[in-house]
Amino acid sequence: MYIDTHCHLEMVEGAYPHDIVERARDAGVDTMMTVGVDLASSAECVQTAGAVPAVWAVVGIHPHNAIEATDAVLGRLRQLAGHPRVVGIGETGLDYYRDHSPPGQQQAAFRSQIDLAKSLDKTLVIHCRDAHDDVLDILAARGAPDRTVFHCFSGDVDVAKRCADNGWYMSFSGTVTFRNAPELREAAAAAPPELLLTETDAPYLSPHPHRGKTNEPARIPLVAAALAAVHGMTGEQMGHLTSANARRAFAIPAPPAE
Repeated sequence: MYIDTHCHLEMVEGAYPHDIVERARDAGVDTMMTVGVDLASSAECVQTAGAVPAVWAVVGIHPHNAIEATDAVLGRLRQLAGHPRVVGIGETGLDYYRDHSPPGQQQAAFRSQIDLAKSLDKTLVIHCRDAHDDVLDILAARGAPDRTVFHCFSGDVDVAKRCADNGWYMSFSGTVTFRNAPELREAAAAAPPELLLTETDAPYLSPHPHRGKTNEPARIPLVAAALAAVHGMTGEQMGHLTSANARRAFAIPAPPAE
């Protein structure tokens, strides 16, 4: 019923991916995308996706690690992306909230991964924090891939409308459940239902009432319920809707009927 479009299974301390997936399935989450942030974690994601049928992989260089986006590393990412369980390139993008990498370096790495996603017909998964104008400008200038996802959406209503105008998916995490995030819920309400996705970003951003605790894909129903509330749906209806959206967004088939 539910899909977690963005998690980091390999980063959940003290738990094996198989165990995390089993708990997720007990909660109705039948599909997960585990996402790399550098070359090493991307290779781990591919390994996990190859071993666990419920998991798909996304490979890329996070803006914090933009210094790693050399030609050699991008070439290796291209090789990893050839694996049949890899459905996206990312998470890439821009993060001006922290200064782990200079903006110019982040922008260059972002452009390279946009090009990689387009050349391989993979979904582009974008990390954007305090950098929406530059992200949108680069996408407009470079040309976004056919399938583009704003992970852990943090924009306002205007950004949501600009994404909608371009047919870009907006993935909401546990932050949409936080009591101090009414503006984010307003943006979620402005997003067209057919462009909504759910994610955990596990092990981070655990939704209310688990805020501050280690997150897992099993908590996706709480995110779906928050989105459902602003769109006048039930949690189950939102789960079915966002799952169908996710399969389009990442070009993945429905799981076989049990």
